[in-house]
Amino acid sequence: MDSIITSSIPLAQQIITTCKAKKIKHIVISPGSRNAPLTISFSNDPYFKSYSIVDERCAAFFALGIAQQLNKPVALVCTSGSALLNYYPAIAEAFYSDIPLLILSADRPKERIDIGDGQTIRQEGVFKNHILHEANLESHMEYSKNLSFANYNKLILAIDTSVVHKGPVHINIPFYEPLYNTVEVKTTPPELLKTNTSIVNTYHCDKKTEEIWNKARKKMVLVGVLPPNQIDDSVLDQLLNDPSVLLFTETTSNLHHKKAIPSIDQLIAELSETEFNQLQPDLLLTFGGLVVSKKIKAFLRKFSPLTHWHVDVKKAYDTYGCLTMHIKTTPQSFLTSLLKNKSIDKPSNYQNFWLDQYKQRLKGHYNYLKNVPYSDLLVFDKIIKQLPTESHLQLSNSSTIRYTQLFQLPKGVEVFCNRGTSGIDGTTSTAIGAAIINKKPPILITGDLSFFYDSNALWNNYIPEDFKIIVINNDGGGIFRILPGNKNANYFSTFLETTHELKADKLAAMFEFDYVLNTGENLEKVLDDFFKKKGKLILEIHTPRLVNDAVLLKYFSKIRE
Repeated sequence: MDSIITSSIPLAQQIITTCKAKKIKHIVISPGSRNAPLTISFSNDPYFKSYSIVDERCAAFFALGIAQQLNKPVALVCTSGSALLNYYPAIAEAFYSDIPLLILSADRPKERIDIGDGQTIRQEGVFKNHILHEANLESHMEYSKNLSFANYNKLILAIDTSVVHKGPVHINIPFYEPLYNTVEVKTTPPELLKTNTSIVNTYHCDKKTEEIWNKARKKMVLVGVLPPNQIDDSVLDQLLNDPSVLLFTETTSNLHHKKAIPSIDQLIAELSETEFNQLQPDLLLTFGGLVVSKKIKAFLRKFSPLTHWHVDVKKAYDTYGCLTMHIKTTPQSFLTSLLKNKSIDKPSNYQNFWLDQYKQRLKGHYNYLKNVPYSDLLVFDKIIKQLPTESHLQLSNSSTIRYTQLFQLPKGVEVFCNRGTSGIDGTTSTAIGAAIINKKPPILITGDLSFFYDSNALWNNYIPEDFKIIVINNDGGGIFRILPGNKNANYFSTFLETTHELKADKLAAMFEFDYVLNTGENLEKVLDDFFKKKGKLILEIHTPRLVNDAVLLKYFSKIRE
């Protein structure tokens, strides 16, 4: 039987054994001294896939990308002190996006806290507002059986919480020196410990719910962030055979249907008060994560439905101020049960009327794009048209996700975006982590600020050889030119728009990416070559900073005409 080198510290051995027993395979490690017992043990055990990421903020988003695709916990390992604080943006994203993460932070023993010892902060409770559970392990120079049993229970509870309830948990681990001593142990197959992951029984729709659904003449179904393949096509067909049902999907919903409206803002922009009253639903059914469209949120808050149901196994946000029922099951299970006894008591033209309106808006959309000047909008049109039909697409926040929402993506494209906190930080790191697991060709579309902000994401040895990045560079935070505000004020360009003259060529060279800069000439040919070419590639598309906002603002009024 083979042997491996592991830490001589019993607490470290216990953590490694427990992670193995709970089938946690992916371990993202940042360098340090206090976490050496864990680093030594994880990296020497062939059961685990260990990654070394220096920047803890990037490491956390990298782990989040892996967990996003696996839907299983990924462990993060860091040293004590401020290293731990750099995990916080990704932890908050995981908390709001229901992504399981296991944070293993090494710490000084309790008696070393707040006495002036180096690399020491108050680590207990540091993430308390954005985690599902915290376990503070105990450690003494002499590691007793009683202490081992107590720590084991804490470990099991924390890991199971992350697995079952889908979110981040924090395990804080004090280590005494010496930290680098090792022992040789025989490798044994892990003694697997099962977790009861069934928190929702098979859903059965009650008669009252069925009755409310069947009587509603205007039913709006709004879908936010969903992983791919969450609802069967046959269920969507049955749902949309009802003429009183109008389905709004977002790019991040990964849902496609010929009777769905995938570009919400195209339809509801510039509607009159009378038209908003016509669109106002009797019943609103929502599922999935956070919704991107500000226009639909503003509409539903002003023209509230009498009934709002949200379907989710875990939580229901009252986003529109009218939530009446949280249905704790999956969308697939709920719709399957609900539609078994579907009946249409009275005729409704709700779906047909608004689908006709949407078709008219699409005509306006295509007409406007025929003559639109070179701008962000035109660039996104060309990118979406040439996206490979089978690909794994990651999107950055702010302008990127909002522009993409205006176009219908091919059904084979799987779409992901960090919408939990909607931050620009960590987009590239998340995309790289996700690309390790998702075997479809990976593509990241990002804005310039998001890309430069997360440039350390490229500082690792795990980037897939076919990883492609498109950077839309409009010399600053272009979204701020679209929002209300005085664009001519002295502070605007420096402190809001944050203009710059940076290019990605030097970063591409440093991290060994092939690089192409385009300013609009022959963009279709450039994109065709970019998507066909092998290797790690960065395509930077430069767009005019002072044109983009005018083009987009005019777009919504023109497609109405």
